[in-house]
Amino acid sequence: MFDKILIANRGEIAVRIIRACREMGIKTVAVFSEPDREALHAQLADEAVCIGSAKAADSYNNMTNIICAAVEKKVQAIHPGFGFLSENSTFAAMCEECNIKFIGPAPSVIDAMGNKSNARNMMIQADVPVIPGSDGIVENLEQAYETAEKLGYPVMVKASAGGGGKGIRIVHKKEELQKAYESAKSETKAAFGDDTMYMEKVIENARHIEVQVLGDNYGNVIHLGERDCSLQRKNQKVLEEAPSPAISAEVRGEMCAAAVRAAKAAGYQSAGTIEFLYDKAGKFYFMEMNTRVQVEHPVTEMITGIDIIKEQIRIADGEKLSMKQEDVMISGHAIECRINAENPDKGFAPCPGLIDYLLLPAGGLGIRVDTAVYEGYEIPPYYDSMIAKVIVHGKDRREAIAKMRRALYEFIIDGIDTNIEFQNRILNHKDYLAGKFDTSFLENKIL
Repeated sequence: MFDKILIANRGEIAVRIIRACREMGIKTVAVFSEPDREALHAQLADEAVCIGSAKAADSYNNMTNIICAAVEKKVQAIHPGFGFLSENSTFAAMCEECNIKFIGPAPSVIDAMGNKSNARNMMIQADVPVIPGSDGIVENLEQAYETAEKLGYPVMVKASAGGGGKGIRIVHKKEELQKAYESAKSETKAAFGDDTMYMEKVIENARHIEVQVLGDNYGNVIHLGERDCSLQRKNQKVLEEAPSPAISAEVRGEMCAAAVRAAKAAGYQSAGTIEFLYDKAGKFYFMEMNTRVQVEHPVTEMITGIDIIKEQIRIADGEKLSMKQEDVMISGHAIECRINAENPDKGFAPCPGLIDYLLLPAGGLGIRVDTAVYEGYEIPPYYDSMIAKVIVHGKDRREAIAKMRRALYEFIIDGIDTNIEFQNRILNHKDYLAGKFDTSFLENKIL
């Protein structure tokens, strides 16, 4: 097993990885930017190294500085968490060149699945249902018009190298296409350095359902069930739950089997997620693969009892999966609420600042809080606004909802604005309680 791992991230995911490593007897090295000098992840790790100034490009996305820190501290592996460099094949290759294990899939797999149009073609070959769309990339506006006419409006213009909701535009009519196509290309060029685009038919009123997979270096691939991630605002997930209240046992079996085929087709080794859209007719379609651990991985951990971070580390160290598919048992229901430092009444404007008082709802059976904030901590304005995740587990969905309501009632944070009350509005809506929601729910029923 690895002796020392560097965590190339910050916030709650860095803390999450450090805790898993400590339980496994692995020493940790944290990296931090200047504003994160007092951050919890920098305090919890065995060692910590400053890698640059506030701007992510100078610190958490600075591959050279992170590799230098890893070499200096003599680590055997780097865990990238999510975001930042977690799906950067260049960084994964740099780790390999420096004889440092990248805890994730191979660079070639990241490239293959990171390019959405290539991944789509791979899924077709693997007999995984895909959304009707363009044949490969859409090279120019003229081709975009032709593709849209063939598919029928509404259509979605998507960045081949996109992620995190960037480079996506929905087009309802011909007159909107040029602006959408050009703005999506510009956005994805700035975000990812790649402005190649493709197009898909919009599956209206769909659910967003993803399947967690694990693959080792010996060809073994299993799934850990599905998560329902339909509650989104501007393509950003807000609340997730597992299992999905929308799908039958039969569809669940078909979807999870398709996810395993997808991961095997990619030669996948690590934890990953196959994302699907599920329509009103009961059909599901491959959307994309995330080649990293997901923000919402704790809901799967709660219903399976499997530590996904530890499995990632073991796989990277060359171990076989510690369980077979028949060993995976789904028990009860789990929900995760993302708590953000933002003001929903002011357009969800970020709200950095000093936390004057903090009471976390960490007590009681089946309640977990993943966070890196503490009383007296000043949230910097430079990074993502998510400050905590509240995760609950109940014997069924009704109990899980009741536990989440109780947990949010006890979550008190003074000094900044948060979206806690916004989450409560979701949890108390009659349609959410009935499990009747899709990706348009927040926009149509809550906002």
